[in-house]
Amino acid sequence: MITLQDFYNVMCAMVPLYFAMFVAYGSVKWWKIFTPEQCSGINRFVAVFAVPVLSFHFISQNDPYQMDSRFILADTVSKVLVLVVLSVWAAAVSSRGGARLDWVITMFSVATLPNTLVMGIPLLKAMYGDFTQSLMVQVVVFQCIIWYTLLLFLFEYRAATQLIRNQFPGPTAASISKFEIDGDVISLDGRDPICTESEVDGSGGIRVRIRRSTSSAPDSALSSTVILTPRASNLSGAEIFSVNTPAHNTALSYCGDHNNGVTFARASPRLSGYGSSDAYSLQPTPPRASNFNEMDDATATMASLNNNGGTPDWIRSPPMANSPIYSGVKMVWESPFMGDDDVAGKGINVPGKEISFRENVRMPEQADSREADQQMPGALVMLRLILTVVGRKLSRNPNTYSSILGLLWSLISFKWDVGMPSLLKNSIKIISDAGLGMAMFSLGLFMALQPRIIACGGKMAAISMSIRFFCGPLVMSAASIAVRLKGARLHAAIVQAALPQGIVPFVFARVYGVHPDILSTGVIFGMLVSLPVTLRYYILLGV
Repeated sequence: MITLQDFYNVMCAMVPLYFAMFVAYGSVKWWKIFTPEQCSGINRFVAVFAVPVLSFHFISQNDPYQMDSRFILADTVSKVLVLVVLSVWAAAVSSRGGARLDWVITMFSVATLPNTLVMGIPLLKAMYGDFTQSLMVQVVVFQCIIWYTLLLFLFEYRAATQLIRNQFPGPTAASISKFEIDGDVISLDGRDPICTESEVDGSGGIRVRIRRSTSSAPDSALSSTVILTPRASNLSGAEIFSVNTPAHNTALSYCGDHNNGVTFARASPRLSGYGSSDAYSLQPTPPRASNFNEMDDATATMASLNNNGGTPDWIRSPPMANSPIYSGVKMVWESPFMGDDDVAGKGINVPGKEISFRENVRMPEQADSREADQQMPGALVMLRLILTVVGRKLSRNPNTYSSILGLLWSLISFKWDVGMPSLLKNSIKIISDAGLGMAMFSLGLFMALQPRIIACGGKMAAISMSIRFFCGPLVMSAASIAVRLKGARLHAAIVQAALPQGIVPFVFARVYGVHPDILSTGVIFGMLVSLPVTLRYYILLGV
């Protein structure tokens, strides 16, 4: 039975966190204390120092030799069950492959990846006691090392398939035998300028080189080029917030040999300026102009030029007569200077717009017949490509190092009873103590700088919140009962599944343009409704 004292203890743990969040919200929304640039610095500190050190602090103090295998098994089974159900649904639904994968990624993130570190540890500790801190830390370790890595793998696989569909349509891609990735290419998310070059080897296979682009000009009139010109964001690193941008003109031009009927449209669809290479990078990020909501601008401009109902034409050059592929196949992502000149000399001015998460990044899509005939490289070729870029991205993620180092230290410390030197311990503690408060403060900044709390519309918000707060706990209940989890641990598992949306899935969704509006709503609106929802579960389970 839940007593008033139990309820008071929970409120004592959660009200300070929400206080930090609402103070940050008021500092930007009402009192105008912080500018977006200052918020940028605060959030970068949180992403690069506060949260990784907080993770290290919790993980290093958890005994890995006393892990609750049944609790971890229940969490794992619930996530695998959701992934299997979504995969079966995707295979059964008649739709484009890319769209199915997008929804699998989004629904998996919404249903199974809560904000366990920031919200779960203090909430569950207040509800069920100190032993839940160890359980939540174990969940965080698996979440960081396994599930976020799997999520990143799916995002990079999606980006790779998009690149291949657009650069090697039809059966051509099946002939790719090798991808060579330059050392300075970190990801295929399109945030950095990259291009692809290909050649046929002696056995007839295609070798594709992916490298950083130094120029947007095609090598020849017959080069198959798709040029996207994102306006890079001026929000560095951990910024999971947005600002209103001033009016800019959208660059639009044509390149290629028009006499031969080769036309290349260069539009500026909205690409993400909030990249994980920023949010989880130890490298500084140069200032960038905001790019959040330009899909409408590019669409309107393209409509005025090709009268195609607002849909850009992506026209591909004919293949070389002596080659099974396009000569000099190249995909260029660049960030040109955004001036005030008219678009392509046509006198077309496209105003800037308010930021929104409603439009997603969309790569140019092929016709239905071409989509049906699309083939992919061999499984090993794709696996090497994805593992390479995933490994490079993880190597620039401070949370990767904090989780692994914390786990290694705990293995050594609890195995041989080695204590951390007081000098180092106190140095870590002084930053980790600020981690929870600064993380909630960062969320408050995020909320204040959004144009809308519910970015994805009421209907989709209701669906995503139902998945987050009802389907997630329901699946966790079934998995926990299946592995015979009982008592307070069962209750803790169910309440943990009803925590608000995690930040990292939103980061990835924003980078890769996969329903960021849904994840944004899950982070903002989920934080507001999660406390009464989790309290309701706490009361019902305690009756």
